[in-house]
Amino acid sequence: MKLFLGSWLLVFLFTGPGEISRINTLKSEAKKAYNSGDFKTAIEKYKYLIDSLGVKEDEVMMNLSNAYFRSKDTANASGAYQPLTLSGNAKIKSQANLQLGVLATRQRKFEEALDYFKQSLNADPTNEEARYNYELVKKKLEEKKKQQQKQDQNKKDNKDQKKDDKDKKDNKDQKKDQKDKKDQQDKKDQKDKKDQQDKDKHKQEKDQKDKQDQKDKKDQKDQKDKKDQNKDQQDKDKQEKQKEEQNKNDKDKKDIPPSVSEKLKDMKMSEDKAKMILEAMKNQEVQYLQQNKRKATKPRESGKPDW
Repeated sequence: MKLFLGSWLLVFLFTGPGEISRINTLKSEAKKAYNSGDFKTAIEKYKYLIDSLGVKEDEVMMNLSNAYFRSKDTANASGAYQPLTLSGNAKIKSQANLQLGVLATRQRKFEEALDYFKQSLNADPTNEEARYNYELVKKKLEEKKKQQQKQDQNKKDNKDQKKDDKDKKDNKDQKKDQKDKKDQQDKKDQKDKKDQQDKDKHKQEKDQKDKQDQKDKKDQKDQKDKKDQNKDQQDKDKQEKQKEEQNKNDKDKKDIPPSVSEKLKDMKMSEDKAKMILEAMKNQEVQYLQQNKRKATKPRESGKPDW
């Protein structure tokens, strides 16, 4: 109140009665425009009072700041409230910090808002609106802190979960790789085993074939040797037979008297042909004897002589 009276005293000392009347009229018009919601007119009149008429009263500056605030001109409102936070009037100082806290809250600058509300309460502990907003923002900050902690925990949990999932995936991939390697090794072992079996089988078949070929060659050789042996025996037998025939011929020749030989020559008959004739005669003689022998074996008829 003393500060307010002092301001009016200065205005009265350095301003004439007409100027004071004009200032009061503008104040009244500005207040009326503010109360009616015509914040644009109120801002123009308060700015005129401050800038043109040099009115530096805290109440006028507060009203201008509130007019900016109500017209949602955040930037000008914040700039107008700032000087009032240094006011010697506790109420004005408290109200200015309160309004700055509200602006910070709307911008979701909760820590900054909490500090303004705290300054407001320090200036005027009876400012219940500042207390309410202080507790409200404090609660929001605590909730935000808890939420942040929860988010951090969730991030940590998600990170841990991702790590676990990655470890599981890596473990799964590792097992899959091991299984794939084992399957590949098993396939390789099976292929190697089959190749070895095929190789052994091929070798066995080759050995059997070689053995059979050797046997066949031996059999062929044995057959050839036997055939050659038989041929040699046949040749030997033939030679012996020819020799016997030659000896017989020679003997037959010896047995033929010289006179017979000469007669044969006279008859122009070869000894061989003569021998054939003799041989035929011998055969006929043999047949005749055999026939007579059979006749002699018939029973004698009674009454007839034996001859």
